[in-house]
Amino acid sequence: MDRSSAGISAQYARSDNDYNRPSRHAPSSRSGRYRHATVRHWDDTPRTNPGGNTFYRSSDACPSQHLQLQRRSVNPAQDFNAIIKQKIMDDLVSKSNRFGHRYDGRNHGWYANSIKKYTSDAKRPLTRVEQSQLIRLLQNFTITRRWDWRSLTATLHSLTSAGVFTPHKPMDERVKCTQAALLSTLLDAIIFKCNQKPQARDIDARGIANQLWAMAKLVDNGQEWTPGLKEAVAVLLPHVNAQKDQFIPQHIANLLWAMAKLVVNGQEQTPELNKAVAVLLTNVNTQKANFKPQEITNLLWAMAKLVDNGQERIPEFKEVVATLLSHVNAQKGQFSAQDIANLLWAIAKLVDNGQEQTTGLKATVAALLPHVNAQKDRFIPQHITNLLWAMAKLVDNGQEQTTGLKVTVAALLPHVKVQKNQFKAQGIANLLWAMAKLVDNGQEQTTGLKVTVAALLPHVNVQKNQFKAQGIANLLWAMAKLADNGQERTPELNEAVVALLPRVKVQKDQFIPQHIANLLWAMAKLVDNGQERTPEFKAAVATLLPHVNAQKALFNPQEITNLLWAMAKLVDNGQEQTPGLIKAVAALLPFVNAEKDNFTPQGIATLLLAMAKLNQLIELHVVTATFESLVYRISDNPQLSQKDILMSLWGVMVLCARLALDSNANKNNVLEKHMDDLFTRLKNTYPDNEEDHSILAMAASWLGRPCPVVPHYQTNVSKLQADFRAQLQSCIPSLQIEEEKSLNSLPPVDLLLPEHNMVIEIQGPSHYVSGDFKTRNGSTLLKIALLQKSGFEVIEIPTKSLWNPDSINRYIDQIKTRVDIPPQGHGSVSHKIGWADEANATADKGGNPQITVT
Repeated sequence: MDRSSAGISAQYARSDNDYNRPSRHAPSSRSGRYRHATVRHWDDTPRTNPGGNTFYRSSDACPSQHLQLQRRSVNPAQDFNAIIKQKIMDDLVSKSNRFGHRYDGRNHGWYANSIKKYTSDAKRPLTRVEQSQLIRLLQNFTITRRWDWRSLTATLHSLTSAGVFTPHKPMDERVKCTQAALLSTLLDAIIFKCNQKPQARDIDARGIANQLWAMAKLVDNGQEWTPGLKEAVAVLLPHVNAQKDQFIPQHIANLLWAMAKLVVNGQEQTPELNKAVAVLLTNVNTQKANFKPQEITNLLWAMAKLVDNGQERIPEFKEVVATLLSHVNAQKGQFSAQDIANLLWAIAKLVDNGQEQTTGLKATVAALLPHVNAQKDRFIPQHITNLLWAMAKLVDNGQEQTTGLKVTVAALLPHVKVQKNQFKAQGIANLLWAMAKLVDNGQEQTTGLKVTVAALLPHVNVQKNQFKAQGIANLLWAMAKLADNGQERTPELNEAVVALLPRVKVQKDQFIPQHIANLLWAMAKLVDNGQERTPEFKAAVATLLPHVNAQKALFNPQEITNLLWAMAKLVDNGQEQTPGLIKAVAALLPFVNAEKDNFTPQGIATLLLAMAKLNQLIELHVVTATFESLVYRISDNPQLSQKDILMSLWGVMVLCARLALDSNANKNNVLEKHMDDLFTRLKNTYPDNEEDHSILAMAASWLGRPCPVVPHYQTNVSKLQADFRAQLQSCIPSLQIEEEKSLNSLPPVDLLLPEHNMVIEIQGPSHYVSGDFKTRNGSTLLKIALLQKSGFEVIEIPTKSLWNPDSINRYIDQIKTRVDIPPQGHGSVSHKIGWADEANATADKGGNPQITVT
């Protein structure tokens, strides 16, 4: 359901919710010359840094002794103290002043690179304390428009890589202002350089790639999209096209990665960005034989992210995907654990966005799976999450659960348990979503899977305040799916559900339409599997219902189906008919008609079932018109399964019953014809469970056809029913009474008076919508209409009336009247006492009380 995350998707499974970024990035430069200093390749980027591509750095013979950091291992504190000496800044100011307008910023670039080198050696970005100390020193780090391209690029890339511009919380206001001013000045100089006419001679392909990477990294680290940053990105994009023939494979991979990151973090997909992407895709094909494994990984990750954010899958895009997949297969033994996780994630994302599962794609997946098993001990929590999410998504989109896939899943599950304390909130949500999806698609609930679920559930409670809206929706959907597929409702599962329910209210304004549909579906499923309707549960439902109305125009057909099914199931399980529920149902119905051409056969069957269950909450003419438009669309649909036919048949019968019992309604022969068609389609494919046998028997009875099955009904005589029969028999000893009798293969009636062709139904709360003793539910309506159609008079007595001895006597008197036996007087026979409040009791023309007789 998820788009169907609920049954879902799945995120979920926004079913999206994914730990999905590449965990490292290809270096961005090789050898070159920087004025009088040699620029050499440096590739000691931490593998956990997704974009930590290398950049220009100064030669070892740096002009200032204060910029030299020893290559040998040193104490981190000493190393950091070496780069925050005031003497360094004094030297930089002196150099800038000495050369004046001729100063090109080279020394500042060398210094920025030394900061990056420190963080690279430390294998981490600057800490908040280090950043604060350094930025105070950088107050005099003056950037001007006279700087050359390489100095600007070196400074932006190095300071970004080191974490100088990363916003920390909390952050000293002076530090924040200095940081903002430094970045603003740097971006202003880059914008000035890019806008120069004629074009500045020193703008090169490598610099463009590194600057766009740095800007992508800025926003990915939480930097605000300032006007300056937006403009800097905008002025760089045309240079991608201008320099398109100069980019080496490494640049192409870095640029597409950067553009994907920018888009993910809010960059508008402008014509300039789309043009740059198209230009780069052409270059991928041209240089396809030169990409290294990590670059192939980054490219596929970037393309998956772009298409997931609205990038059109143009022919060039499809061709590049196919090209890269073949190279994955060819280089399969050279990918790191990180690459494998990112590749499978990217392939799953592409498939989820419409990529055809070609032979080549399937071969690539099959080639990668054994390497998951081989490198299973090297995966960190994020990789494990991505891998299980990817396999769940692939299976949900038609990937066969091969032996290789099952072995891979089994190999990863123990590592979830081992690393359970290291998963973040989003990882926990994605993992439980993935396991629920796998199980829903046929994965056996092995001991390993159950143990993994049990290991994760306590962490839902521990991290409950860390889950975002999508995480909450995915988790509740996952738990509902697992429970629906046989997962034991352990105390840990119940506690996880209880922990999440209040978070629904807290995050209510953050839920998108998919979340709302998945949440209500999940809550309905949980209740259907035994979840208690606690005050917190009711509050969560009440919180979501107004959002159905508010976002009614944004739900897609599957979500509309899931919502109406969920509301029907909730009502089935005692949900009160609140104004919020009634408004939500009414808000969705016009969209059922508007979207009628877009529902799947299964969706139509589910809608017919749901509307039959909600029948009495919907105006008769509205539900009739909606039924007619939907039933017509599935009449001859060959894709309808036996289950779908039975659901549709039951729904149509309930509506026909409502029409039959309404004296003001016009009888609908069209619906009866559809009923006949659906019944006929079941010939020779009869179901083998009692509930479905009952549906067939009722349809045969309605249509006057031979019953093709012999239904077996379980009988249960309640104490109230037994007591009423005994009292009725004692008052009329000669009356022949049969109990729990099946008539015409229909469900058993409570009491039958065969000599009078009369049926007495003792109606408990389960016969009414929400158990309110006011509105009969679909099953009750259908049974009464069928009995009436078979020629029986039906008397309904609500059980709540049988607690009052006076009421019982009045009912018996009415029955005596019906069977032509004069009623005896009772001491409290006054028709005014309590009778008007009896459910299903009416009054005759003279104002006298009547039992409901149909």
